[in-house]
Amino acid sequence: LRYGLKEFLSAIHAGRVVIGISGGIDSAVNAALYRSVLPAENLLLVNTPTRFNSETTKNLARRLAENLEAPFVELPIDSFINETVSQIDDLQIPSPSDMKTPHAFGGIFTCNANKTELTVGYGTLYGDLSGALAATADLWKHQIYALGRTLNRYFDKNMIPDEIFTVRPSAELSENQDITKGLGDPLIYEYHDFLFRSFIEPWNRITPEEILTWYSKNCLEEKLGTPVSIKSIFKTHHDFITDLEKWWNLFAGFAVAKRIQAPPLLAVSRRPYGYDLRESQIAPYYTDTYIHLKNSLLSNG
Repeated sequence: LRYGLKEFLSAIHAGRVVIGISGGIDSAVNAALYRSVLPAENLLLVNTPTRFNSETTKNLARRLAENLEAPFVELPIDSFINETVSQIDDLQIPSPSDMKTPHAFGGIFTCNANKTELTVGYGTLYGDLSGALAATADLWKHQIYALGRTLNRYFDKNMIPDEIFTVRPSAELSENQDITKGLGDPLIYEYHDFLFRSFIEPWNRITPEEILTWYSKNCLEEKLGTPVSIKSIFKTHHDFITDLEKWWNLFAGFAVAKRIQAPPLLAVSRRPYGYDLRESQIAPYYTDTYIHLKNSLLSNG
């Protein structure tokens, strides 16, 4: 990743980077990754909280910036433009006087996506899915955590605070994602990482028919390699099937349109988006065998 990142920045002649940091693991790992190839003064870390963002994550964003020793601004989104202008001026970073960030900083804006969320389009088109490069978009969520710990070892100190590894992942976009109440993202990464991986990375990609067949035979955990019990997550067949179809419909539906418009990524897996996995915008579908098995499971409770 460090090699690919250095080569990409060199190829596009970019020496400065603007990174949105939320206090969560994805943006923290991206910030530390860029810091591993760039001097601190060439990073501008920006936190853009709304009324839904907790003091916990805002404080973690500040601590991350302090650890990385990089310029940092906190800009509530409602007054984003005016505060951006004044705070960047206050940083006294040499830049063209007639342009503003990220252009004023003379850098590119990053995309902090991971492969799990990119798979189902769990991100805002033209928002957090924008950027010049998605450096970690070929890593599943559990690999993001592993990379974060590896980066801390690389720096020989906890650049990424320990609490970022333990706080519940959350976009903090509504009261339903309030981490102070134990709420967060709708994804159960310990399971969905491995479910989504089966859609993409095996040479013979796994379909909902095979997933439902393995589920009915009580061997899904073994086949997927997930470390969690399926029964501990889904209490009924209906719950399991509803979850499976929700994410499959997104993966094969609107998420394709988002991925097509997403930034380039650093390919590190056997089948990264935009490279070995070619996609077209067609409607998601289910086989007759899947429909029959689904009806049989639902009729039996």
